[in-house]
Amino acid sequence: MSLVNDIARMITPTIEAMGFELVRVQLSGNQRRTLQIMAEPQDGRQMSVDDCADLSRAISAVLDVEDPISEGYSLEVSSPGIDRPLTRAKDYERFAGHEAKVETNEPVDGQKRFRGSIVGLTDGTLRLMTETGEVALPLTVIHKAKLVLTDALIALHQEPHTLEN
Repeated sequence: MSLVNDIARMITPTIEAMGFELVRVQLSGNQRRTLQIMAEPQDGRQMSVDDCADLSRAISAVLDVEDPISEGYSLEVSSPGIDRPLTRAKDYERFAGHEAKVETNEPVDGQKRFRGSIVGLTDGTLRLMTETGEVALPLTVIHKAKLVLTDALIALHQEPHTLEN
């Protein structure tokens, strides 16, 4: 199991207890490492700076106890943003109809980079409509994927969000 997966497993219960969902854990850098945690509210509302600060304090407390990273590092907690990474199966379902860039670990139909509209997800396979037709990408071979900033995506984020009590 990788260090990133271990960290995700350590912090997920705390993040979820606070009403958020973990989107991605990424560790980068060589000299001074950066641990980036992306999360979003479970209720679909916009993430605030205060949310990030609260999550940062709670995650820091967990990491101080568990101590998974032996050397010094910086912790960054953020929201995924509009042109967000797609990291979970439900992300592909949620953003069906929107444009995405996808990179695979191994060639699919002779290529590793794809760009197109998300058709949907069927049996663990992303269906993407590209300029040359529909392509099927098993989630197991996707290295990274993110939404492309488009007018439709911006409009989606400008719609008012209502919270039910």
